[in-house]
Amino acid sequence: MRRYELMLVLRPDSPDDKAAAVIDRTTRYVVASGGQIVKVAPWGRRRLAYPIDRYREGSYHIVVFESPAEAIAELERSLHITEEVLRYLVTRAIKPVKSRRDAAAGGDADDTDLPPADDEELEDEGELIDESESEAAPAAID
Repeated sequence: MRRYELMLVLRPDSPDDKAAAVIDRTTRYVVASGGQIVKVAPWGRRRLAYPIDRYREGSYHIVVFESPAEAIAELERSLHITEEVLRYLVTRAIKPVKSRRDAAAGGDADDTDLPPADDEELEDEGELIDESESEAAPAAID
């Protein structure tokens, strides 16, 4: 099974019980199709970047789940016809990247592992190029 993230933007004027029913129906479908729910996180009401169906705000929810790939199409179809859902997006979640420092130290991988920041210096990178050396030479003029 693969891990997926579902972002739901629900209508802001829908009652809390209807929003909870949409989340509950979605999670029940994932479990019924052989998957499991990892996390459900409500993000609350936020302003939309552009109006959707004359709404300027939406109620955001994130659902992280593991499911067979065949069940995703049916899940998207059911979300597409649900009135309370303004927008949804199902993406395949990637596993966290273990940093070189943690790998050298023998640390365990968990959800907090991130790739190293750009300003951190990594050892064993070989010769580093100075910014002045990376600029291309000006073209020759005939």
